[in-house]
Amino acid sequence: MSVNNTIKKLFEVGAHFGYTRARRNPTTQSFIFGQKNRNDIFDLERTAEKLDEAKQKAIEVVGKGKSILFVAGKNEARIIMRRAAEKADEPFVCSRWIGGTLTNFKEISKRIKRLETLQSDKEKGNLEKYTKKERLLMDREIEDLEASFGGIVSMKELPGALFVVDPRHEDIAVREAYAMGIPVIALANSDCNLKMIAHPIPANDATAKSITFFVGELVAAIEEGKKKKAAAQK
Repeated sequence: MSVNNTIKKLFEVGAHFGYTRARRNPTTQSFIFGQKNRNDIFDLERTAEKLDEAKQKAIEVVGKGKSILFVAGKNEARIIMRRAAEKADEPFVCSRWIGGTLTNFKEISKRIKRLETLQSDKEKGNLEKYTKKERLLMDREIEDLEASFGGIVSMKELPGALFVVDPRHEDIAVREAYAMGIPVIALANSDCNLKMIAHPIPANDATAKSITFFVGELVAAIEEGKKKKAAAQK
């Protein structure tokens, strides 16, 4: 997609709409073109540049065989991000972020292993030896573990990057990634602090149309990176 076509598409999906100037985080100042009806308007040329940088980073990460963890807990984004992560075959947290997912990954891995064991035992019928009450408790444990860790069962090591929609909403995840030296790619509106974001995509992160476009672009980059890696291994 050419730069002009990208900018046209960004405009069509409403990527240029930020929040009111009163909500603006100073770190987004350089990406603001102006205001309309008291709302910030993003400079779509800058947005297109940062989107391309984010896509190149995604290609680089998966090209090294690392995963990209998709993170989105707010209602506008969680379904979009989960479907995209599943399409790209990447891990995801599209519900409440569990503190320590990255900074205490060793312990989180134990909970994931517990989930895998229970699921396997249930599939093999190994839980039938327990009482009805015990099986009920185990089923509830499986449900709880799936809700918390179901999206990261495939993540056997720390991810190579995080892809976040609205880093302000996902502040804990961003801070954990920053503490662990994991780069963050983030779709970030004008109210977001970009200091800990290695690859910000300054744009509207509040509407399904805009979110869907950017998530689709990142998925396409991930798929491209995986194809290149596979071709190089032949």
